[in-house]
Amino acid sequence: MGGVAVTDRKEFRDLASPAEAHDVVASLDVAPEPETVPLEECRGRVLAERVDAAIDVPGFDRASMDGYAVRARDTFGASERDPVVLPLTGVVHAGEEPAVDVSEGECVEISTGAVMPDGADAVVPVERTAEREEGDAIAFEAAVAPGDSVMAAGADVAAGERALGPGTELTPREIGLLSALGVDAVPVKGIPTVGVISTGDELVRPGGDLDHRAGQIHDVNSYAIAAAIEEAGGETVLYPHAGDDYEEMERQLRAAADECDLVLTSGSTSASAVDIVYRVVEERGELLLHGVAIKPGKPMLVGRLADAAYVGLPGYPVSALTIFRTFVAPAIRDAAGKPEPERATVEGRMATDERYGRGRTRLVPVGLVADETGDLVVYPVDKGSGATTSLVEADGVVEMDADTDYFAAGASVTVELFSPDVRPPSVLCIGEDDPAFARALDGVRNPRYLAEGTRSGFRRLRDGLPDVVVASGPGAPSEETTTLASWTREWGLVVPEGNPDGIEGLDDLLDADLTFVNRTTASGLRATLDAALDETDGGSERIRGYERTVRAHESPARRVRAGDADVGLGLRASAAKLDLGFVPLGEERVRVLANPERVAKAGVGELERALDGIAGVVTDLPGYDA
Repeated sequence: MGGVAVTDRKEFRDLASPAEAHDVVASLDVAPEPETVPLEECRGRVLAERVDAAIDVPGFDRASMDGYAVRARDTFGASERDPVVLPLTGVVHAGEEPAVDVSEGECVEISTGAVMPDGADAVVPVERTAEREEGDAIAFEAAVAPGDSVMAAGADVAAGERALGPGTELTPREIGLLSALGVDAVPVKGIPTVGVISTGDELVRPGGDLDHRAGQIHDVNSYAIAAAIEEAGGETVLYPHAGDDYEEMERQLRAAADECDLVLTSGSTSASAVDIVYRVVEERGELLLHGVAIKPGKPMLVGRLADAAYVGLPGYPVSALTIFRTFVAPAIRDAAGKPEPERATVEGRMATDERYGRGRTRLVPVGLVADETGDLVVYPVDKGSGATTSLVEADGVVEMDADTDYFAAGASVTVELFSPDVRPPSVLCIGEDDPAFARALDGVRNPRYLAEGTRSGFRRLRDGLPDVVVASGPGAPSEETTTLASWTREWGLVVPEGNPDGIEGLDDLLDADLTFVNRTTASGLRATLDAALDETDGGSERIRGYERTVRAHESPARRVRAGDADVGLGLRASAAKLDLGFVPLGEERVRVLANPERVAKAGVGELERALDGIAGVVTDLPGYDA
């Protein structure tokens, strides 16, 4: 980036309040010029101006039912007992000009939608008539009044009348009306074009190979933000990601500003020596705001670049989408003429005590689960802003005022759902990471599985949160539970293919020049290993890397395959999947335990039925037995 000195860092002084940030973003002009589009392409667009009817609809008096066109007065007095009989003098079909008039004492057969012939002022429905045997006369069994079963010219829309107003979103109904009016091209609001640039040397587009040793990660924000832009009514232009270089950043931003109404970047907005976007905006445009007193998302930029508006989003996906949803999406919707979505909120109670720092408005991502009565239990989803799973494990946010730092367990809170379509999971499962259980969940509608480890499952069960706990290892919950299913899995040491170090058991790891990778202490498999190690003559301190832990069941095996470790704790199933060697140490039982207060929930019942087929689920998982 050309060497920015530490003294050149941009500090976050005078953070804007959320209200001020809303005002600044709203002041940006991101609305493009209106455009005219063909009728067949206008669905979902928003009218830019009023549309008046240039013609009557219908443009003629027409029959609204199949029957006979008559002079109404000729039917007066008709009844089933004493019908009026009129000679039939012709027929008029829809789409043709009448070739016959209706004179006094006559009738003409007519189809729905056909032009009323001269002289006729009403239609008698065919079901109120009878044809005489000779076929040249019709018996009318009911009288009609003038105008009956006739739609007069202009009765639907009259010429000169206001048909549709500006700001109307064009659905199939409005398009049908425009078609009837003969409109073939429609003036609509332009769709805001939003350029998206993710910044950082570490980013690689999905589909590209990652160099983990160089700290490379896939570009999440470009695609997540692009989807959010489309949802808000904008059109996305994705630009190649920009590295941490001033000249490259300036080139990308200028190109986007020339082509788009709004430019969004993500990353490179925090107050550090490597962050340069604010320099480009300050020197090549106008910086209106840097930093908002909100969490997540403090490092936010707002400004102008040439004729385009500019907003810099934080780099972490959760923070970036939170800031976009809170501040940017309303501006895009307004420019596109889209209405604000209906805010869906629900009330729930906090599952646990939660304490936070004061001083900034906090948008706390939360998940929901229904208890046995249908009331909602609320729990924070806090894996850090960099955790992409937080994007899908949260159902909404709870807004915490800047002067509030504590939510008590049981406290009532208002949750703003991410959309009105959000529904709590049918069953919330927390506990051990197990591939067989993950497969069984495929047979359940809308489940949620937080694979946080057995200890976490038991702890959260004490808080009354999960419907189901997945447990393994020697531990047991302090609360009563109902067992839904259980199976065994073979565990041991995962080693490189061929077991080049000749490892036969735990004793071979003691004081050895081997690097071990373990599971976290929350894992039941880790507890199983700890118990096995207690039965040996050695201690964990004699195994190099014993405290080096990873969360998921497959992660140690992947570290071994990558050459980052010589041996890892794992399952035979993981070793077989990754074509690695395996040293068996034993079997452990996996138990699926239901919160007894939630057994009657429909989702728990659906899960239990899915688990009835667990024997078939594990047939191709080496080391598993149900």
